[in-house]
Order: sequence, then C-alpha cells, then structure tokens
Amino acid sequence: MKKEIAGVTIDVDEEGYLTDRSQWNRDIANALAAELGITLTDEHWKVLEFIEKDFKERGTVPGIRRLNKVGGIPTKKLYELFPDGPVRKAALIGGFPKPASCV
Repeated sequence: MKKEIAGVTIDVDEEGYLTDRSQWNRDIANALAAELGITLTDEHWKVLEFIEKDFKERGTVPGIRRLNKVGGIPTKKLYELFPDGPVRKAALIGGFPKPASCV
C-alpha cells in the first residue's frame, strides 16, 4: 500500500508499518508520531535510536524486557513516551516492521 505523509509517498503494510525502511527519515517519523498524538522529544529519539541499533545487530525489534535490561529504559518511561503499546508504536514511528511480540 502507498501512504502520503510528510510530503512524500511511502510503502506501508495494512497496519501502517513501513515495508521499505530506506524511505524512513526524521520528518516521516515526526509525521507518523503526530498521527498517533505523539510529539517526539529527545527521550523518544533515544528509544528509537536504541531500537535502530538493536535491530541492525539482531534483525528484530527489541521487546520491552530488552529495552529495559539492555537499553536501560524503564517500562514506566516507555509507556509515558509511547502510551498504549510502546514497542508497537515505537516500531511504527521508527520505520521498523511490526514487532513479533505484538499480535
């Protein structure tokens, strides 16, 4: 599927996750976040950068436990930054596939 966002057309699946991460950039991230009612701050970017680093190393989006233990990001903080499903929302905003842990 195609989606128009931040003045460009991106490829997404039926749930809105990017299917071609090379199309992702910070402007797209900010626009995707805005659609979810989130304004990205430096704290959000720290989470997104950890997910990106971990994804490059492991090939999967890290779950909450890994964000906690390896990323050093408390669960409570994740829910403050990305309410109602922090890993799912962070993956969508970051241009990653839907996490396997999210059904």
